[in-house]
Amino acid sequence: MPAAKRIGVLTGGGDVPGLNSVIKSVVYRSTEIGNEVLGIRRGWEGLTHTSFEADGSPTGEYVRPLDRRGTRAIDRTGGTVLHTSRTNPGRMIRDRLPPGLSEADAARYATGDDRYDLTPLVLANLERLGIDALVTIGGDDTLGYAARLGAEGFPLVAIPKTMDNDVRGTEYAIGFSTAVTRAKELINRQRTTLGSHERLGVFRIFGRNAGYTAWYAAYVTSARCVIPEVPFELDALAEVLVDDRRLNPSGYAFVIASEGAIWSGGTLPEVGEADAFGHRHKADVGYALATELRRRTGIETVNSDLTYDLRSGDPDALDQMVAITFANVAMDLLADGVSGRMVAVRGGKYGHTKLPDPSHGSRRLDVEALYNPVRFRPRYESKLGAPLLLGGAPQA
Repeated sequence: MPAAKRIGVLTGGGDVPGLNSVIKSVVYRSTEIGNEVLGIRRGWEGLTHTSFEADGSPTGEYVRPLDRRGTRAIDRTGGTVLHTSRTNPGRMIRDRLPPGLSEADAARYATGDDRYDLTPLVLANLERLGIDALVTIGGDDTLGYAARLGAEGFPLVAIPKTMDNDVRGTEYAIGFSTAVTRAKELINRQRTTLGSHERLGVFRIFGRNAGYTAWYAAYVTSARCVIPEVPFELDALAEVLVDDRRLNPSGYAFVIASEGAIWSGGTLPEVGEADAFGHRHKADVGYALATELRRRTGIETVNSDLTYDLRSGDPDALDQMVAITFANVAMDLLADGVSGRMVAVRGGKYGHTKLPDPSHGSRRLDVEALYNPVRFRPRYESKLGAPLLLGGAPQA
C-alpha cells in the first residue's frame, strides 16, 4: 500500500473511556507525516448513510475534518467526539437503510434473509470521500465488520476497545483498566452501607461472554465473583457468603456478578430488541441473584448495577497511555504499508495480529489457571512469571 494521504477514523459499538485519546493521537501523528484525517461520525453508519452535494462534497452530518486545533483537548474527557452506533453494514434491516436509498439499490443489496449487505455502498462512499485507509476502533462486532472490509481489499488497521477485555488476539483492550478502577471505587464506597445494615450485596458488572471485568474487580477488592465461563451452584454461593458475613466484624458480604453469569440449572432470558449484530440484553442477573440469595438465606440482600458507571467519564492513566500508544502503532503500520491488522498487546508487549474472526466468539477467561469455582474467587497463587495483566496468552 502506498503511503496513505487521507485517513478515516471511526468509533463503533459502546463507548469507553480512552476513545478520544486514540482519535487525538491519530490526528497528531497524521499531521506530523503530512496526512489529513476525516472523522466518520456514528460508527459504520457514517459510511452507509453519508450523502453528497451535487459537486461531490459530503453534506457534513457524517463527516468531520479533524485537525490539531479541533482535537487539542478532547482527550481530557470520556466518550467519543465522533459519536457511535451499533451498525452492521453487512446485515442491515430494512428500517435502518439510508433514507435516500432507492428501491432498486435496496433490491440489489438484499441478501435473501430480509437483510441487506451494504458493503458495496460503504466501499463506494470511501472512494467518494477520498479516504486511503481507515483506523477503526471497536470491539468484536465493529472489528468483525472491519475484517469484512479488509477481505474486500480496503486498507485499514483496527484498535480494540471494550470494558469486557474479551477481544481475541490481544491481552488488553481500551476501556478495561478504567472499568476495573471505577468498579473498585464504587464497590468500596458501598461497603459502608452494606455494613451499616449487615446486608448481602450483589454487584452487577460488564461481561456478557467473558468474566475478565468481574474477575479483576474481585481480585483488587478481595471479593467473590461469578463469571459466564462457569455456571455456579446457588446454594454453595449462599453458604460461602453467609460464612463471609459471619466472619466479617462489619457483618456484611458481597459478590460481583458478570452480566452473563448464570447458576447451574438456571436460565437468564434475553430481553428487548436485537441490535444490528443480533445481540439482545441479558435480563438483570444482579436482581435475579439478589432475590434468590434473600430467599435462601433470609438475609436482606441488595443489588447494585455498576455497568454504565464504568463506561462514563474520563480514562484512567493506563487506559490513556494504551490509547495513545495503540494509535501511534496503528499509524506506524499504515505508514509502513501494513494493513488488515489489529493493534494488540501480546506477551505484555505492543504488537499487531490478524483481525478477529466473529465466528470464533469472544476471548474467555482461563478458568483452570485463574479462578477457584469452589470458593468463587480469583486464584492468587502461582503468579511468578505471569504477565503484568495476568490474563494469559491472547486467544487467536
